[in-house]
This record gives sequence, structure tokens and C-alpha cells, in this order.
Amino acid sequence: MSQPTSQPARHDDAPPITQCRAALFDLDGTLADTAPDLVAAVNKMRLDRGLELAPIDRLRPLASAGARGLIGGAFGIGPDDRDYAPMREEFLANYEADLCIETTLFPGIAQMLDALDARGIRWGIVTNKVGRLTMPLVEQLGLASRAGCVVSGDTTPHSKPHPAPLLYAAEALALAPGEIVYVGDDLRDIQAGFAAGMATVAAAYGYCGTDLPPAMWHAQHIVDTPQQLAQLLGGLI
Repeated sequence: MSQPTSQPARHDDAPPITQCRAALFDLDGTLADTAPDLVAAVNKMRLDRGLELAPIDRLRPLASAGARGLIGGAFGIGPDDRDYAPMREEFLANYEADLCIETTLFPGIAQMLDALDARGIRWGIVTNKVGRLTMPLVEQLGLASRAGCVVSGDTTPHSKPHPAPLLYAAEALALAPGEIVYVGDDLRDIQAGFAAGMATVAAAYGYCGTDLPPAMWHAQHIVDTPQQLAQLLGGLI
């Protein structure tokens, strides 16, 4: 497994949520509990190789890292391994075939998005999931027609933790980055938000990886439940 990239510096001068006019969300582990279908895709690979199923509890924290995290957790290899590229394509094909079997929005997320819509607060999705998987999933979750923007991992030349996807989303919403809060359940989400100049919220109810706990990410806010997130976003103008 690759080592985590460095933490962002503490940024007390980042915009407060009370000055933000829109929210952007990571998808896997923040809005939607996609781990069951992601783990099923990598476990199919294990079964095809005559291996036992890997426990979902062991792989679940790795779900926000996508193919890299799940293949690493299930097979102990990383992107530098010569077998990684074909295994990644196999994983993506498995996942694409059964994209939204057990995936659901986290409890409380639908109500939170309804509340934002009712108040006229714009929101969007910025994920590292590739577009061929992102858009069908967002559609099946009933979010495609509601989101102000949907930015995938291949929408821009760089993916998170680079700020490019978030800056692209800000442009799509016609807002300055400092007018937006970004919510995510992975260290790279907070790094990207910080680099883009956005307010940041760590979703500790999500997958969060296995390297550093959310308390060490230097996000401006940490929420333990979607209900806490909804309460926090009540400060958006």
C-alpha cells in the first residue's frame, strides 16, 4: 500500500461555513455507502482465483481509495506492480456490471439534500471515481438531475488531492472557491479542499482509510453522522 500524502497545514484563515453559498461532496463514503458493491467486485476476483472471500470489515475502510485501495487490501499489490493494471481493469469491469446492487445513500443524506434544495442552496459532487462509473451511479441514486455539477476522477487532468477537480466544480457553479465548502471522508478530500481554498469538513462516518484518523487531517470541521453534517450545513447562506 502506498503511504499517505502529507497532511495539509492547519488553515485557520480558510473561509468559515457561514460565508459559504454552496456545498460539494465526495461520493463514495460521504454521500453513498458504496462499499458493499465495491467489495463484491474485488471478492469476485478472489473467487475467480480460488481464494476465499476477504471480509468486508477489512476492506470497507479502503473503499474511498477505489481500485487502488481495494486491490491492495485484497491482494497486497499496488500500482507499481506489473499485475496491477490488468487487475484494475478486471475490478472495474466487475464493478460496472453490478454498480448499484446494495449501494444506498447513507441514512440521513437524502433528508440533508432535500433541506439544501428547499433552501435554494446549490450542491454538487466531486469524486475520484471515473466518469463511466460515476454518472450511471449518480443517476441510479436519483441525484443526477439535482446536482449542480458532477465532477469525476477523469473530468480534469488531475484527481484529488490535486485541487483541479474542485476548482472545475467551482467554475461550474459560478462561485469563487472561498464561497464553497467541501465534504469528504478521505484525507485526500481535505487536502484538495485546502489546496482549492475551500472550507473543509471531514465525514468521520465514512470509510476514512487506515492511515490517519480524521482528527489528524486538519479539516475545519469533523462530523460523526450525516445528521451532524446537516446541522453544520444549516449555516450556509
